[in-house]
This record gives sequence, C-alpha cells and structure tokens, in this order.
Amino acid sequence: MPGGYAHGRRGAIIFIPNMQNPRYALVAYVRSPVGEFIENLRRELHPDLPHLSAHLTILPPRPLQGTESAALQMLERICGQAEPFEVTLGNVETFIPATPTVYIRVTQGASRLHELHDQLNTQSLMFTEEWSYMPHVTIVKMAGGQAAEDALKIARSRWRAYTGSQRLMLERLTFVREDDLNCWLDLAPVLLGRRLVSR
Repeated sequence: MPGGYAHGRRGAIIFIPNMQNPRYALVAYVRSPVGEFIENLRRELHPDLPHLSAHLTILPPRPLQGTESAALQMLERICGQAEPFEVTLGNVETFIPATPTVYIRVTQGASRLHELHDQLNTQSLMFTEEWSYMPHVTIVKMAGGQAAEDALKIARSRWRAYTGSQRLMLERLTFVREDDLNCWLDLAPVLLGRRLVSR
C-alpha cells in the first residue's frame, strides 16, 4: 500500500506509512524509573494505545535519502564524536492547537540536544521537518484538543506528585525503523563518544 495522508474522522489528517519506503528515527529510550512513570501515565490516560517505550527523540521520523548502511555510518561518525551528557525534565506541557500531544519538556541539556539534532539532520538523514525541533518526552497523543486538555490536567497533577529523579544520562541512542503504524523496530544501538556497537 502506498504511503501518504488520508482524511480521518472530523477531517483529521492521518499518516499512512509506506512500508516500501519506511520512515526512520533516532531515539533515546528512557529506561529509568521516570520512564516507567511515563509509560504507566500513558496507559492511564489512553489505555487503548499500543505500548510504546518512553523515549526522547533526537531525529523525528523521516525517510532515508540513501541506504540504512550509509545512515548508520554517518551516525557512527557524528555520535562517536559527541560525549554523553545529562538532560533534566521540566514541566508538563501540550502542543495544542498544533497537535493534541501532552509531553514533558527538556530543560537542562536542551541546547546539547538541539546541537546533536542539527548535526545529524544531514546527508542520508536530511529532512525538512514539519515542526521546529523541540526536545521533549511525549506522554500521550490524544484524539482531539479537549481530550488533550483533560489529559494535561491529570498529567500535571501526577508529575507534581512524582518524587523520583528527573535527570537522564544520554549515552546510548537507538536507530529505529517504522515497520507498521505505531510499530517501530530497533535497528542498531548508537553510543555517544564510542563506535557503533556491532549488530
């Protein structure tokens, strides 16, 4: 089935992935207790969503301008020169009205993420993104604006009550490919400051 965009209910635009020309992304999985908190909160707010691991996106989804091998070689070269660094999570916010997404903004370390994103958005991974890059960890994407507003209130309350660490050490990234709608396959780990781990 060719990829593209279709009109959903109430005129919403829905992306339909093209598995012959899949999208790729670079993410940092959040495996710490704060990641578990985010995943549990997502299940509370939208239990019908398929399970997605909590993650911070460095390169948002995009088609490749070349081969997977070329993309991995570029990731190895650029990420191998970037030392691991720490980021801190800040407030719960929303992208309404652009999208009904509730997220946690990255505060400390955001400039380092911007720098890494800009360095990687080149060659086989070059893509003109729809939105300006803004470091964050998505909590949930709801069906519409009002649902997102309701989810935002609950998420802010839960986040204020969270007593664990809000710091994340970024040293291991993961190159992923979209294999189906809301289904991403891990292709290779990418270590900051070191060579790509052999697959």
